[in-house]
Amino acid sequence: MQKQIALSLVLFLGVYLAVFGQEEDQDDIGTETVTVTKAYTPTISDAFKIKSVPQFGDSIALQKKDITYSINSVPVASTFTPAKGQASRVKKTPPPVLFNSYASAGGGNPANLMAKFYTSRTIDRESGFTLGLDHNSSRGDIDGVVLDNIYSDTELEAAYKKRDRDLDWGVDLGVQHQLYNWYGLPIGVFDEATVNAIDEKQNYYMAEVSGHVNLEDSFFKNASLEYRRFWDAIKSGENRAVFQTGFEFPLNEESLGINAKIDYVNGNFENADINSTTNINGINYSQFQVGINPSLTMLRDDLSLNLGVNLVYGLDTERSDSNFYIYPAVTASYRLLDEVAIVYGGIEGELRQNSYYGFVEDNPFVSPTLTIVPTDRQYDAYLGLRGQLLPNLSYNIKGSYTAENRSPLFKLNPQNTFRTDEKGYYYGNSFEVFYDDIKTIGVFGELNVDVNRNFTLGINAEIYDYDTETDNPAWNLPNIKGSLFMDYQIGEKWYMGANLFYVGEREDVATVAVVNVQPSEFPATILTLDGFFDANAHVGHRLNDQLSVFVRAANIANNNYQRWANFPVQGFQILGGATYKFDF
Repeated sequence: MQKQIALSLVLFLGVYLAVFGQEEDQDDIGTETVTVTKAYTPTISDAFKIKSVPQFGDSIALQKKDITYSINSVPVASTFTPAKGQASRVKKTPPPVLFNSYASAGGGNPANLMAKFYTSRTIDRESGFTLGLDHNSSRGDIDGVVLDNIYSDTELEAAYKKRDRDLDWGVDLGVQHQLYNWYGLPIGVFDEATVNAIDEKQNYYMAEVSGHVNLEDSFFKNASLEYRRFWDAIKSGENRAVFQTGFEFPLNEESLGINAKIDYVNGNFENADINSTTNINGINYSQFQVGINPSLTMLRDDLSLNLGVNLVYGLDTERSDSNFYIYPAVTASYRLLDEVAIVYGGIEGELRQNSYYGFVEDNPFVSPTLTIVPTDRQYDAYLGLRGQLLPNLSYNIKGSYTAENRSPLFKLNPQNTFRTDEKGYYYGNSFEVFYDDIKTIGVFGELNVDVNRNFTLGINAEIYDYDTETDNPAWNLPNIKGSLFMDYQIGEKWYMGANLFYVGEREDVATVAVVNVQPSEFPATILTLDGFFDANAHVGHRLNDQLSVFVRAANIANNNYQRWANFPVQGFQILGGATYKFDF
């Protein structure tokens, strides 16, 4: 009760003072101007948070009671048995069955035979050897040819190779026998008795051995040595040895390469030049070359540049004549549009070693009375553009200008009927090597199409213009050449292919040797050989993984053209055979 009386007195006194103070202030307040310069903007610091859960001090507040849970498990009988899970599998294509050996044989018209054998054996993880045999022959007659025109080519090769971590080396062996005939007699020139007395057969033999070594992560990169012995049935023989080696040294972003080469060839022909009046003195030759080729290779983002020079010392040991040659060795390529357009070019030269073996490979109807000297290829300057227009379409275009001294050309030997010794190549039915200085302008174009994984198609063409020092035609060199090839895999069992080529006109000369007259003044007639078109095709069928059969056709158009003057080729030919793969 006392507390309530005291509270009432305090409230009354407060109201009285407030009323009295207001009346007193109204007498003295006066007039003032209040200017508000800024509106009130409350901040977070001006506010305070009210606790959402107030603290109670009441001692009788109820406390929550903890609740506990438990599960009363009751077993239930079940007969369900889940099946075992299995991973899903992707069906895989079985890998091809590989065999280390195969044998192939076939026959056809006109009495053509072929046989091949190849095996590759692994000795251990690092080494193995291969063995191969290849034979082609024909005993058929060519229409209009009066001399025997059979031929045979048999070659046997063996190789051993071993590879270590940073080194690989190997040895190769090879032997070859070739049988040809000088059957290209001028028509209507010789009587039957003379023809029957001609021994037109020629046999060539070759044996070679070579070895090589290649290193990685070393300044010394490679070395190779090759020796070849070549001889014929007319007592001609030739030896040739070639040694090559290479080094490479890194120089910051560039690399310095040094290649060296030693090339030696010597031989002799038992028989004298066909223009001689007698066959007493034969022909000996010996050519020795030492060359070094330093080069600096620079690789940038889109540019590849190789700056080099080819220094060669050549010695004719038979005539004691020597010369020193300096040739350019510069190549470059630049990507204009990624893989679409790549410009490339260069200027290069070399002292090319010629040999009896090399001439026989180009023309097996040469006479064993040749002059062997090297060709001084002063320079071959070229500029081209290559690339891929589409992922499956590539092209290559190139123009070139070449200057060569002592460029070898094949030309018909004169008819020499006054020689007393009897040889099968005296009757205008063999070829000599004629050396001329030639400048050549060439244009080359190529187009390749991969239609799909199973079908490829390619076409190319070459056009040349020759300027000779003697003002003679470039004997037996065509001004135009072209070819087309295709391969088609028809499913898993069948396959086929075709090759078509065209060679333009060539020129040769028919000459008659006359006693006591210089060869340059022999009566001669220019021969123009027609251009020719040839087509070859093959088709095959795989009976199983090991056995397949094939049919090949050659000269499908049956053109009796002349690749060399007076030497017509066989007409339409067809050959069938089989190939068997096995492990040996």
